[in-house]
Amino acid sequence: MKEAILEKLKGIIAEIMKTDVSAVGMDTRLKEDLKADSLDKINMLMALEEAYDIEMDEEEALAFQTVGDVVEYLEKEL
Repeated sequence: MKEAILEKLKGIIAEIMKTDVSAVGMDTRLKEDLKADSLDKINMLMALEEAYDIEMDEEEALAFQTVGDVVEYLEKEL
């Protein structure tokens, strides 16, 4: 399940951050590596809510540091 979440998430992040999918992995840091700011994280949150039909806690989403953090969160929620 983790791999499926990661693959879908990579596509979402690559689209929002205007980067190549191959640049996104479990250890990719949102702020340092992808230059994601809080607006980018909110856009990601909205895209994930839509993609997975879930409601995410905004505060928790803003605290994500790595792509792996997002995958772990989604794995718990799904």
